[in-house]
Parts: sequence; C-alpha cells; structure tokens
Amino acid sequence: MTTAIPPVEIERPDAAGRFIFVCEHASNAFPARWGDLGLTAAAREAHIAWDPGALGLARALAGALDGPLVAATASRLIYDLNRPPHAPGAMPARSETYDIPGNAAIAPADRLARTEALYLPFHDALGGLIARRLARGLAPVLVTVHSFTPVWFGQPRAVELGVIHDADPRLAQALVAEARARTTLETRLNEPYSAADGVTHTLARHATPMALPHAMIELRNDLIATQAQQADIAAQLAPLLVAALARIETREAA
Repeated sequence: MTTAIPPVEIERPDAAGRFIFVCEHASNAFPARWGDLGLTAAAREAHIAWDPGALGLARALAGALDGPLVAATASRLIYDLNRPPHAPGAMPARSETYDIPGNAAIAPADRLARTEALYLPFHDALGGLIARRLARGLAPVLVTVHSFTPVWFGQPRAVELGVIHDADPRLAQALVAEARARTTLETRLNEPYSAADGVTHTLARHATPMALPHAMIELRNDLIATQAQQADIAAQLAPLLVAALARIETREAA
C-alpha cells in the first residue's frame, strides 16, 4: 500500500527564533494522484517544476537562525503555492518554453480538487503557525526562499541575489543594503521579479495583513546547486537578515 505524501511539511515548528522560512517550490515530486502531467523526466527535473537548491538553502537558514520551515511536497506545476486559485499561473499550461499537457484544459472540478488537496492545507498550516507564534509574543518575520534559472528565454541573468517585497519594503530594502555592503553577490531589489509579476502571494496573504516584516529571497540556482554551496550562501545571508531586521527596528525605535 502506498502512503500518500502530506501536502505540507513543517520543520522546527517550535523553534525559538523570529524568522519563519517558507519554501513554496521546494519539491519536484509528482504524486501518483496527478501523474506526470505529460512531461518528460528531463522536464520534471527542470526549473519549471521546482526551485532547485531552494529547500536546502531554506533549511540551512532555518537552522542558522533557529526558525521554523514550511515547505511544499509536490511540484509547483501541479499547484504553484505562491499563486491564488484563480491565477492562471497556479496551474500553468505553459512555463517558459515548456508546454504542460496535463494543465492544458483543467476542468473547474479538477482545479478545485488540486486547491483543496494542496493550496488550502499549505496556507492553513502556515497561517496557523504564524498565529501561534503571534500568540506567544514572538513577533514573526516572514521570509520566502526561492531560486531562479541563470538563463530565461535564452537571455542570461546577471543578478545573483534578488530581494522582493509585497506592500512593506522595509526589510527588503535593508537586506539589499546589507548584502551590497557585506557580500560580493550582485544584489538587486525587486529583480528578477517583483510584486507586479504576481510573485508575492504568500507574503500578501500572510505578512501584509498582519503587518509582519517580510521579504522574498531569490538566489540564482547555479549558486546553490550543491549542499556545500547552499551552506555557504546561508552562512552569508543569515547574519544579513539579522542585521536588516535590527536596522529597521532600530530606526523605528529612534
């Protein structure tokens, strides 16, 4: 008998640190319930199916800063958990240069089934985690962790670290300033994506309504391809996150 994969994994739920890390594109697993969506094995390994290296980076950051980690367990092509149910990108028929046959003509009942199986449990779990930490007075800070491909539609990307925000830019701006001052990473604000591209749904749903400091971290995936690289980048980013948070809170207290 095959055991069903849970729709969300929460690691270190009782960690004492303030930072909550989220990895919506952690996995390229295709549970049997949905099959392979008509994709080749190579396509299922490609960046369209997940964010390579992001889960390892998120785990390293959570360990370094004693924070919980909320991670997806199925491919973003079955349901992209950083998109709302009505968004075309939640179950895309095409991603970059790849057609997704299994998403070409999804019936409303099938969209609902995926939403109920993956989206709702994931966001309910994250919302519950945040609420419990708020009740304990931990003043959560929400950080989502992603990676992006070095070449997009044939065009190389020079940016190495992107920091994106939803409505509140404070933490993202402070993190960019810290990264530019203390690392050699080519760091840019709201690149290679921004809220205008619809990529901040998790932040908009969970951080903005609660006025939580937040940021979305995007690493170019060739920089976090191995466990050693993930550990190295996490070691660079963890103190930057702490410094960025202290920067905005010191400014507000002044």
